[in-house]
Amino acid sequence: MGIEPLTPARAARVLLLAAAFAAVVMLVTPLVGPARVDLWKAWRGEFPDAQMFFGVRWPRTLLAMLSGGALALAGVLFQALLRDPLASPFTLGVSSGASLGAVLMIVLGVHSLWGLPALWAGAACGALAVLLIVVSVAAEGRRVSSFTLLLAGVAINSIASSLIMLLHNLATVGQSFAIVHWLMGNIDPVPAGTLAGLALIVLPVSIAACAYARQWNLMAVGEEWAAARGASPQRLLLGGYLAGSLLAAAVTAVTGPIGFVGLVVPHALRLVIGSDHRVLLPASFLAGGAFLTLCDTAARTLLSVELPVSVVTALAGGPVFIFLLRSRRRSLWL
Repeated sequence: MGIEPLTPARAARVLLLAAAFAAVVMLVTPLVGPARVDLWKAWRGEFPDAQMFFGVRWPRTLLAMLSGGALALAGVLFQALLRDPLASPFTLGVSSGASLGAVLMIVLGVHSLWGLPALWAGAACGALAVLLIVVSVAAEGRRVSSFTLLLAGVAINSIASSLIMLLHNLATVGQSFAIVHWLMGNIDPVPAGTLAGLALIVLPVSIAACAYARQWNLMAVGEEWAAARGASPQRLLLGGYLAGSLLAAAVTAVTGPIGFVGLVVPHALRLVIGSDHRVLLPASFLAGGAFLTLCDTAARTLLSVELPVSVVTALAGGPVFIFLLRSRRRSLWL
């Protein structure tokens, strides 16, 4: 079974379906939970419906939508720029660097840094450090090698993971529990200021990435192909890597590392709608946000105790991805 060629009508249809799906998920999931919420009472400000809907579940839904969308879009960018199907915020070390920074704050017992929660500040610093190290290793003069960028990211990822294990072994029992909780990744309600700050990073970067969709199409074929058609491969490579890293770092600093979304959502969509980044990028943002929101809803409602959202993303998305892989394998882009 092949994939229909992308036409303006089909592109509009795909994006409308993705937007409608995301909108329905955003409206319905805040109403789902152990305690029933009356939307009319919540809208009139009656306690406890208003507090549960607007104070807890709605911010959580917004955080999941932003986080899932950013991680999925970062995955598309990394896979296109590096032409590696396994490229994701995890394989390139950004998430591991953020986790290392947060774990270091836990072990040092720091609770606040520069007016921010120490976990967020540590995660941001860790991701930034990895970003600078990887780019400096891969850069030679004004040129950046995509192959070296990928290998440097994988190497830094391994080093950061080893340091996390070392710190975990040196931690006390209480710190060990906090480290494990952070490494599982969680979508917890956050203050409105935090949501606004995350949106101010995620939305402009995502829109800018979508604006360069034609160039990402060229880069996905090859740097020589892109250069022959007037694009600047070095500028695209560095810009795309920085954009994807910034998205992953911002999300990881707030939620902790959440795997699977950045790897599987882009591939699953690519198997269904094709690899044209003019549609793939915005559709991945919408589908990734909806996917993580649904997984978070399942994590807090399936059992009497709340599950780590990463567990649900893997268990829910894995079988669907394998099904798509089996049914569409003849039309794979790789």
